[in-house]
Amino acid sequence: MGPAKIVILDGATLNPGDNSWSGLEDLGDVEVYGQSSPEEILERCTDATVVVVNKVLLTRDFFSRLPSVKFVAVTATGWDCVDAVAATDHGVVVSNVPVYGTDSVSQFTMALILELCHHVGSHGTAVQAGEWGASKNFSFWKTPLIELAGRTLGVVGFGRIGRRVGELAHAFGMTVLAYSPSRLDAPCYESFAWSGLDELLAASDIISLHCPLTPGTKGLIHRNRLQMFRPHALLINTSRGGLIIEADLAEALNNDWLAAAAVDVVSQEPLQPDNPLLMAKNCLITPHIAWATLAARRRLMSTTVENIANFFAGTPSNVVTNIAARS
Repeated sequence: MGPAKIVILDGATLNPGDNSWSGLEDLGDVEVYGQSSPEEILERCTDATVVVVNKVLLTRDFFSRLPSVKFVAVTATGWDCVDAVAATDHGVVVSNVPVYGTDSVSQFTMALILELCHHVGSHGTAVQAGEWGASKNFSFWKTPLIELAGRTLGVVGFGRIGRRVGELAHAFGMTVLAYSPSRLDAPCYESFAWSGLDELLAASDIISLHCPLTPGTKGLIHRNRLQMFRPHALLINTSRGGLIIEADLAEALNNDWLAAAAVDVVSQEPLQPDNPLLMAKNCLITPHIAWATLAARRRLMSTTVENIANFFAGTPSNVVTNIAARS
């Protein structure tokens, strides 16, 4: 029996050329595809034992038609791209990478907050355009400038990333409110409190989303909840686009129910030209890059290799199909 076939269906983002697949190549015969369309998936995975995915959708039909597949390695923390219940039903183990981007994503979250508070990029552009030189004053600003100290950050989802964002916000002098279905291990800093979701939305100056996309969280931020926001509030999403009903957010921004939003994720990626957020005022959209530092991608690669090696050794790690079976 030859080496196992390992198929990577969408490896272009994890390794655009700076993050070697060599660790996987030591484990089997590796086929790497930068991207895969739905029409290409079945043919590419024929006779595969291991399938590696980031965003490619693996449905119940996939598992029923490919009995050779025994393990799926998701190169992300969220595994909503895989029908994990169907995988369980077909005896397929699915693993994710739960810890790799905590520091990178929390750092980027703060970058979005600071950009909305200071608009550093647009002020730099204005200087290059000659606006400072033409000014009569030694200083000028094109937008209100917001100090974080004394303001309240509401963190929706208080896992590893949410907790780290809370720590960073605390370092800036902010009060932190957190919403989580399980209120475990409150942080030790004093300016912290647990909160209900609606109460958090109504009380926070900045709301940052850090929860997984599940049937229970899909559309979590909708029209009724957006009407709870303070008019000066900022909304940040570095988690999953599906947490927000985007048409409702566009309406809220255009009607000044909140001051601004910054989203690194949208419901359909890449961003589609008809996405309503493109027509919303005061909405900053970045191309899903919070996770993508080289340091984070190297950790992601290392743990993916470890997950596959452990599966072959009979001791699978970071298994999420157990979670799906219990839900």
